[in-house]
Amino acid sequence: MDIKDFIAPFAVWKRAFEKPFTVKKPIDERPGAPRYRGFHMNDADACVGCGTCEAICMNNAIDLVPAAGREAKDGDSGLRPRIDYGRCCWCALCVDICPSGSLSMSNEYVWIDRDPDVFRYVPGVEAKPWDGSALGYRRAEGYRLLDEDRVPMPELGHAEAVASFLELVRGYSRAQAEKEADRCVSCGLCIASCPAHMDIPGYIKAVRDGDMDEGLRLLYETNPFPEACGRVCTHRCEEACSIGSGGDPVAIRWLKRYIADQVELSDYAKALPRGAAPSGKKVAIVGAGPGGLSAAYYLSMQGHAVTVFEAEEAAGGMLRYGIPEYRLPYPALDKDIGYIESLGVSISRGVSIGKDIELSKLRTDFDAVYLSTGLPVAYGLEVPGEDHPRVLDGVAVLARATRGEELGLGGRVAVIGGGNVAMDAARTALRHGATVDILYRRREEDMPADADEVREAKAEGARLVEKAIPLEVRDAPDAAGEAALFIWNEATMVQKEPGKRPVPEPIPGAVREGRYDSIIAAIGQGPDLSFIAESDGVPVKRFRPVVDSFGMATRAAGGAPVFAGGDLVNDRKDAISAIADGHRAAIGIDRLLYGKGA
Repeated sequence: MDIKDFIAPFAVWKRAFEKPFTVKKPIDERPGAPRYRGFHMNDADACVGCGTCEAICMNNAIDLVPAAGREAKDGDSGLRPRIDYGRCCWCALCVDICPSGSLSMSNEYVWIDRDPDVFRYVPGVEAKPWDGSALGYRRAEGYRLLDEDRVPMPELGHAEAVASFLELVRGYSRAQAEKEADRCVSCGLCIASCPAHMDIPGYIKAVRDGDMDEGLRLLYETNPFPEACGRVCTHRCEEACSIGSGGDPVAIRWLKRYIADQVELSDYAKALPRGAAPSGKKVAIVGAGPGGLSAAYYLSMQGHAVTVFEAEEAAGGMLRYGIPEYRLPYPALDKDIGYIESLGVSISRGVSIGKDIELSKLRTDFDAVYLSTGLPVAYGLEVPGEDHPRVLDGVAVLARATRGEELGLGGRVAVIGGGNVAMDAARTALRHGATVDILYRRREEDMPADADEVREAKAEGARLVEKAIPLEVRDAPDAAGEAALFIWNEATMVQKEPGKRPVPEPIPGAVREGRYDSIIAAIGQGPDLSFIAESDGVPVKRFRPVVDSFGMATRAAGGAPVFAGGDLVNDRKDAISAIADGHRAAIGIDRLLYGKGA
């Protein structure tokens, strides 16, 4: 043994009289590093309660729990993450994955308490001393575990698109669809915002797994129009997508279309469930639009014999007669309708209820009746001269285009309105060689049309005239009724009530006019209830049949029970809402026919 081994222990005594290295107040004098991963913080207002943090936590240290004062709404579950520091390992994966970027970690690392339960808390909801700390761990700028950019959808170029009625959107390839599906975190916020409450995470997973039969089965659980909705759905689900809180929302609509496009109609029966045995009950449905045919599908699956009465010569309602083929090709719509008919649903085309058959006759011959006739009556401009022969109904123009009739719009067209019908009318006129002005009484950001539709209309050559209040339509000089003057007043937007959108008010003296070969009015539609006689006993209030909140029953007196749904009764006025109503009505009718009450 070396002599140093004996001397070494005594050498430390020379330190006994030096200044000690011990820090008297280690907690106060040793703060965490600027990016230290300490206790959690959460911006509870930015958080949407998607649960992505809960899903990624390997230690099950995070639970989504109800937060006081926060109600569930579109795009927000109302839940917030609770952290259990008995399990947390401070890896910060929850911070890195958070779609909204609301989660972070302070650099505070000391928390002393005798009660172990206090170490489970909801950051951002239960106040802590480190709330609002500027130091600590945040996700690095520009860094995301999730891909924030959606896979671009292949489309025709604008010059090529406006030259024909070929479908504009081309659809995803398999590689593109699977890559886009990989962006979904299966949070389920989209389900609540979808009027039909489709299992969106489920069918997106089917895309990832390459299982199109399972995807199609999940689609048909709540929506028998996947081809149509995969193209023209208003996709409110994407507005609620948690990925969209920090990037592009998942392309839910396009993934639905991808599934339906991959399965041939002849193979549908292999993927989808069979209907129940015949019940011996008969149901009449008035209107072969998405709402009526959805009810027909689900009633047929319950074994009921269904006959649909349609006034037009082809089924589809506004999906066929109100949406141009460049957005919804007829073969895709016919595929959806064809499968419903293959189940035994009978569609009597060219039969108008109230003219060819009375509603009372249906109530005598059938066990139940469902009304889903949509909104076929266009609103007028409500200005002097609105009955001018060159003022055309936007829905009628689109219907004539569907039938292949000559439109006779002329070379210069004005479209009045800001909804999807206005955009479709404008883009149809462009495809017929006209130059088009779209005049809207408010601003572009106030337009109810889908933002993509507005963008595409402008890109194809339509000119948008904002803040244009209609005043009058006059016969154009020397036009002999073949052209008209549209007169409008320029407007300024005035904020009259806090929290409500500004209203347009005319600017004194700022009157403008334009000469047009056609003026297409597309400012909305209303119902046609002329087929409902007073003796039918269907309660009507404010031009709508009155229905209950779930089963869509009208409580009509005498005869077979009457149900109603779709645009005829709801405010949303889109296909997916009509489909959801049809499904609800089918459930209500089925319960009634089996003696379970409406």
